[in-house]
Amino acid sequence: MNWTPAQLPDLAGKTYAITGGNSGLGLQAAKILTSKGARVIITSRSEAKAEAALSSIRAHSPGADVDFVSLDLADADSIAACAEALEDACPELDAIINNAGVMQPPLTRTAEGFELQMATNHLGHFRLNAKLLPQLERQSGRIAVVASIAHKYGAIDFDDLMSEKSYDATRRYAQSKLANLMYAFELQRRLKARGSSVACIACHPGYSATNLQTAGVGMQGGSTLLRLMYKVTNVVIAQSAEHGAYPLALAAADPTAQAGAYYGPTGLGQMRGSVGLSFVADNAKDEDVARRLWEVTEDLVGPFFAD
Repeated sequence: MNWTPAQLPDLAGKTYAITGGNSGLGLQAAKILTSKGARVIITSRSEAKAEAALSSIRAHSPGADVDFVSLDLADADSIAACAEALEDACPELDAIINNAGVMQPPLTRTAEGFELQMATNHLGHFRLNAKLLPQLERQSGRIAVVASIAHKYGAIDFDDLMSEKSYDATRRYAQSKLANLMYAFELQRRLKARGSSVACIACHPGYSATNLQTAGVGMQGGSTLLRLMYKVTNVVIAQSAEHGAYPLALAAADPTAQAGAYYGPTGLGQMRGSVGLSFVADNAKDEDVARRLWEVTEDLVGPFFAD
């Protein structure tokens, strides 16, 4: 397939929201979409970082229509406030890119007692997407879920989903990214069954050099060994954040992207290379586990669909 942003059409009149748009993949995706004329709203926990990102986007795409909304995906109140702000800013939304995430932090719990990686990467986006669904349906829009090649190594541990018995940062990260991909596939099945005009499309950035590899392990108590390893692999193996953002733009905005598909780099273990339909491990194809994950998620954070 060898997809690049050059294949995107003119996106004038389209509006996209990107979680975690202040740096890395989200920032690069915002630059791609605004360069095609789209309106983009990024979210960030930090207003200062968001303002710096807005300046960078406007420098890349002069005249870009871009704005910022505050969001902490680990905080239920913040998610509700963000959804309300997005409703005011863009009653009609063409796509939400579920990009923000945290990787391999020391064991951290949210105010609700959830393990941070599962709370941020999966539960938070589940909550946000549910609240934004009416806006997306007005535009026959999309939910672009950013998963990871780490899903191949994950397992959904229903007996200890929130790490109350044991915690391994790498294993729990893989679980959260498997949850992302299984959720994307299950959501598409449910949207289709309901006759919804919204499509869910999954994607992944391969191995791209961003601050994701340093933020989590950089927290107090984070792994020194992982910090040292990423300093090497980010240089030797990783591709740029710009190239890593290609699948995000494809999933969110290319008219030919297929509902229920999974896009990403297709070379060198899916870490880099040409962008197209990507490898899905068998563990992500188990519809019974996906259905159970959906039900458990709703038990934790509430129903996805209003009726």
